[in-house]
Amino acid sequence: MTRTREDDACPGALQVHRAADGALARLRLPGGMITAGQLEALAHAATEHGNGTLELTVRGNVQLRGVRDTAAVADAAATAGLLPSPDHERVRNVIASPLSGRVGGLADVRPWVAELDRGIQSDRDLVRLPGRFMFGLDDGTGDISGLRADAGVHVVGERAALLLGGNDTGVRLSCDEVVPALLAVARRFVAVRGNAWRIAELEDPSILASDFAATAPGGATYPPVLRPPVGWILQDDGRVALGAAVPLGVLEARQAQFVAAIDAPVIVTPWRSLLVCDMEEGVADSSLRVLAPLGLVFDENSPWLRVSSCVGSPGCEKSLADARAEATRAVAADVPVGHVHYVGCERACGSPLSGEVRVATGEGFQRMNRQVVG
Repeated sequence: MTRTREDDACPGALQVHRAADGALARLRLPGGMITAGQLEALAHAATEHGNGTLELTVRGNVQLRGVRDTAAVADAAATAGLLPSPDHERVRNVIASPLSGRVGGLADVRPWVAELDRGIQSDRDLVRLPGRFMFGLDDGTGDISGLRADAGVHVVGERAALLLGGNDTGVRLSCDEVVPALLAVARRFVAVRGNAWRIAELEDPSILASDFAATAPGGATYPPVLRPPVGWILQDDGRVALGAAVPLGVLEARQAQFVAAIDAPVIVTPWRSLLVCDMEEGVADSSLRVLAPLGLVFDENSPWLRVSSCVGSPGCEKSLADARAEATRAVAADVPVGHVHYVGCERACGSPLSGEVRVATGEGFQRMNRQVVG
C-alpha cells in the first residue's frame, strides 16, 4: 500500500481528532489495564467535558467524544496517571491476553506489558512510530495473536514465538528476550518504514526479524477471536472476574462510575468489553446484580455479542447513515447469525478480521463486496 503522507492522524489525548460531533480524545491503556480511580476520572471528564460516554476501542483503549475542553481532558488524564510520557502517548499501543495471569495461559504476560511500556517511553526513536503500530502479547491461549499485531509474541511451551503481523517468524525467545526483541523490531520498523504505518505494508516484513535466528518452522497464523469473555469467570486463584460486554463499545459515564465503585482492577479488552477482576464471590455476586440492570451484558448468548459498528452519523461526517442505530435494530430483531459489522461508508472503520461487513448505501445497508477474512 502506498501512503501519501508519512504520519497518520491517529488521535491521542494531546493530538485530538476533530470529528463531526466535536473533538475526540483517545487514551492508550497498555494491556487494556485501568484502575478504578482512573476509570472514575475518565467518567467524570466525559460528563464534564464530553458527551457523557466512554468509547472502548478495538485496541483496548478508551476515547471521549464531543470534547468541549480538550485541555481539561488532557489535564484529567495526566492527573490520573494516564499520560506518563506526553511524547509517546500515541505509540503506547499494547494489547495482551486480557485474562493472563488469572485464567489459564502458559505464562503471565502482565509483567511484559509493564516492561514494554517502560521501554517504549524511554526510547526517543520510538516517538516516530505511527499511532497505528501495535504490539501484542499472547499468553498461549491464542486470543490476541489472531488480531495481527505488528510486533508480537505468542507463548509456546517455555519460550515465546516472535510474530510479525500475526505471522510466526520461526524465532523463539526466552522470557528475558521478549521485550528487548519487540523494541528492536519497532526501532527497525521506524528506520525502514518510509510511509508505511503498519508492518503488513512493508514489501518484505521479514527484514524486521533478520537479526534473529529462526530455530522453528515459521508461517503459522492464528484465527481471529470475535467474542469477548463474558459472564462469571472463576480465576485460577479462586477469586472471580466478571466479563461484561458493552453494547457497541459505548460505555455511559454512569455505568463506568458503578464499575469504578467496585474498586477492583479493570481490563478493557480488544472486543470492546470490560473485565472486572480479582473479586471475592460475594462482591462479584453483588456487583453482577447492580451492573446487569444498568445495561452491561453478561449473557454469552446475547445478540449484542454478534454485532459491532463504526460510529456512523452524526459523529462522522463521512458516514451516510447511523450505523449504531442499524446495529441496534438488528439486535432487536435478533437478525445476526454470525458476526456482522455495520459501517457508514466504504472505509469500513473498525471492521474485525473476519465476519460480515454491511455498509450504508442509498438503498440501506448492503453487504460489502469484500468480506474481511482472518
